[in-house]
Amino acid sequence: MNILHDDRLDGALPAVDKQGLINALTTALPALDLLYRAEDLKPYECDGLSAYRTTPLLVALPRHLEEVQTLLRICHQRQVPVVPRGAGTGLSGGALPLAQGVLLVMARFNQILDIDPCARTARVQPGVRNLAISQAAAPHGLYYAPDPSSQIACSIGGNVAENAGGVHCLKYGLTVHNLVKLQVLTVDGEPLTLGSDALDSPGFDLLALFTGSEGLLGVVTEVTVRLLPRPHVAKVLLAAFDSVEKAGQAVANIIAAGIIPGGLEMMDNLAIRAAEDFIHAGYPVDAEAILLCELDGVEADVHEDCERVRQILDAAGATEVRQARDEAERVRFWAGRKNAFPAVGRLSPDYYCMDGTIPRRELAAVLKGIAALSAEYQLRVANVFHAGDGNMHPLILFDANLPGELERAEALGGKILEMCVAVGGSITGEHGVGREKINQMCSQFNAEELTLFHAVKAAFDPGGLLNPGKNIPTLHRCAEFGAMHIHHGQVPFPELERF
Repeated sequence: MNILHDDRLDGALPAVDKQGLINALTTALPALDLLYRAEDLKPYECDGLSAYRTTPLLVALPRHLEEVQTLLRICHQRQVPVVPRGAGTGLSGGALPLAQGVLLVMARFNQILDIDPCARTARVQPGVRNLAISQAAAPHGLYYAPDPSSQIACSIGGNVAENAGGVHCLKYGLTVHNLVKLQVLTVDGEPLTLGSDALDSPGFDLLALFTGSEGLLGVVTEVTVRLLPRPHVAKVLLAAFDSVEKAGQAVANIIAAGIIPGGLEMMDNLAIRAAEDFIHAGYPVDAEAILLCELDGVEADVHEDCERVRQILDAAGATEVRQARDEAERVRFWAGRKNAFPAVGRLSPDYYCMDGTIPRRELAAVLKGIAALSAEYQLRVANVFHAGDGNMHPLILFDANLPGELERAEALGGKILEMCVAVGGSITGEHGVGREKINQMCSQFNAEELTLFHAVKAAFDPGGLLNPGKNIPTLHRCAEFGAMHIHHGQVPFPELERF
C-alpha cells in the first residue's frame, strides 16, 4: 500500500474519546460551530490534493479568538491532535485531516482589520482571501504582491503556512518577504507576536521560521502584510519557441543580462493548447514553448527593458515575439497562465500537480528528463513554470478510475522531485511538503538535518499535537523508504543518468 493512502502516521495516535471531547467543547464553548455527523464531515476530508482523503474526527469552525484559544487548551489537555485549515486550496495534503483529530477551520476569520496607506501595510485575519487584500488596498494605489494562481480563493493564513509565491515572486518575493508581523497561538493556546511594525525586531527571526511551517508550530490568528505601490506601467512580452531548450536558454539569458522582470513564466505545448482552448488568450498553439515576460516600473525604464528583452528573445531563437497591445490583452495573457491548472483539468479525468524547484541553468535538461519519464510511465505531463526562479509545476494527467494509474502518477511525481534534488534543486517551491512529499524529504535532507527539524518542532509543540505526520519524516520512515539524502549534483540512480 502507498503510505499516502494510509491513515497511519509517523508514530501511533491513541484513540480519542469522541463523545467526551464533544461534551467538553460544547460545555466550554456553547456557541462554537462543531461538526461531528458523518454527512457534515465529508466535505472536509481533503484539501486541494483530492486524491488523498481522511474523514476527520471533528470539525470546528470558530469565529472568535477566544474560541480558538479554548479549543486548543482543551485539545492540549486531552492530548488530541489539531490540524489547522484555511480555505483548503493547498496542493500537498498539508490540511489533510486526521481520523483521530480535530480539524480547526479558520475560514470565518475573514475580516480586513486595517489598511494603513502611510505605512503601506494591511492588518488582516487569516481567512481573508489573497486577492481581497489587493482589492481593499487599490483605492490607495497599493497592492499585495504575492499572487498564487489560486489567489481568488486561497487565504492569507494558508499563504503564510506554505510560504506561497505566484507569478510575480521573481521580483517581489514570496510571502515571507512581504510579511511584517504575525499574531499566533501556540499548541496550548498562548498568544505570541512574531515580527513587529518596525523595520526590524530583536532576537531570532521567528517570523521567517514560522512562515512555511505548514501548521506544525502554531495557529495564525492575524497577519500584517506589506503593501507596494502599483507600478506606473506594466508591459508583457509573449515569445514563442520551437523547442523548450531555446525557451529555457532565453530565461537564463534575461536574468544574466541583469534584468529582473515582474514575472517570467513558461508553458509547454500541452499546457499552451489547454489554456488557449479554455481562456482564448491568443497563445500560438503550434509553439513548443512560450514565455511570458512582464516588465514594470516607470515608463522610460519599461520601454528600454522591453527592447532589451525583445533582442534577447530573438537572439535565443524565438519564432515570434509579441507585446500586449493594451491592458486588456496583458490581462488576457496572464489569465491564460493563471488558469493553466483548471485548463489542463479539461484534458483528463484527473491530474496530479507537482511542485519542485531547480537552478535555472538546468531547466532545459530537466524538461527533457520529464519527457523521458512521461514516456516511461506512459502518462502525459503538461509543464508550467515560474521560469524566472526555477519553480516548476509539472501536471501529470491520469485516470484514477483505471487500476494502477494513480500509483503510476505518484511514482512518476516522486521521480521528478528526486531529479530536482539531483540537479541541485528542491522538492518544493511554494506548495509545501504536507503528506504528499514526505518521502522525498528523505532524499533532500540527511539524518542530522531531519533531527534538527524535529527539535525545532518540539520546541514549539513538545507533544507533537499540531498537524502530526506532515512535513518532517522520521528516520525510521526514511529507512523504510530506502532513499536517504541525495547529494546535490550527484545522480541518485542509474536510470536518471540521461538527465
